[in-house]
Amino acid sequence: MSAVWELLALSASLLLVVLGQGGKYTREANEAATAGSPKRQEAGEFRVVKLNQIWEKAQRLHLSAVKLAELHSDLKIQEKDELSWKKLKAEGLDEDGEKEARLRRNLNVIMTKYGMNGKKDAQLVDTNYIKDGTESDVLDDPRLEKLWSKAKTSGKFSDQELDKLWREFKHHKEKIHEYNILLETVSRTEEIHKNMINPSEEDQFKEEIFHGKHTELKDKMRSINQGFDRLRKVSHQGYDTASEFEEPRVIDLWDMAKSANFTEKELESFREELKHFEAKIEKHHHYQKQLEISHQKLKHVEGTGDKDHLSRNKEKYIMLEEKTKELGYKVKKHLQDLSSRISRGLQHNEL
Repeated sequence: MSAVWELLALSASLLLVVLGQGGKYTREANEAATAGSPKRQEAGEFRVVKLNQIWEKAQRLHLSAVKLAELHSDLKIQEKDELSWKKLKAEGLDEDGEKEARLRRNLNVIMTKYGMNGKKDAQLVDTNYIKDGTESDVLDDPRLEKLWSKAKTSGKFSDQELDKLWREFKHHKEKIHEYNILLETVSRTEEIHKNMINPSEEDQFKEEIFHGKHTELKDKMRSINQGFDRLRKVSHQGYDTASEFEEPRVIDLWDMAKSANFTEKELESFREELKHFEAKIEKHHHYQKQLEISHQKLKHVEGTGDKDHLSRNKEKYIMLEEKTKELGYKVKKHLQDLSSRISRGLQHNEL
């Protein structure tokens, strides 16, 4: 199995660019990066060496303050999952390599999402909703463009509702893009699988590929189909005055939860949890906006030469940056947990 992953690592050039040494851990660096170690600051931001290398590379790119904070949150989730996987592996609980394969795919998505895979057009749409002005944005899908054009001219939406609907359209565009990234990653691993010679390695690798692939791709495609049906309905009929949720991710979760194998009591409990989740997202959006404003102010003050003013603005910026990272991580972790619960419910329906 190790030979299989060496082939995969060699083929994934986007990882090699960042990881330099093929993403292998070094015992010395990881020991220095453990929590509580006096060398933690020297070792870097994360407890996994390859994630520090990605973070260092990202800081040399021209990412906005908000997007950099988002990347930090994504890497913290990846760090949590990688450390959990290392414990599982030590206990012999990932024999088929399925969880390791999922980690690699997730890292691939992150790097593509933030334009770190060497492809100029690979970045996903910015879903922070910090910037207004939809005219310069495109949806890259004729069906979405047609729906959006009809909705804008239908007279069924207030300006506030149009802004809400546009966020839903952009969220849908991101889901399609993420699906395509995952599909491309899986296709690349399948190509490696076809070129294998050793039958025993082939059988092991086939089991890992197809089990993990079908679950992830099926979940994402189900979400895309349900999301498009919703956009089509809302674009033609307008928003229901009794609509419970505003945030696209929460709307997605609620629509999928209603299709899952939940009892009435479980569904009602899930509804209440989604309300708390939406409030958490709104708080995160607030801090994202404040961080963007603070970043713009900081750039302005840097040009004035006023050291005292600069020092105060830097302190405020650092505080907002840390708060935005913290909230971003909490939102993503909560989303991950909610999505897993729904996925289990949907899989139970199919048994």
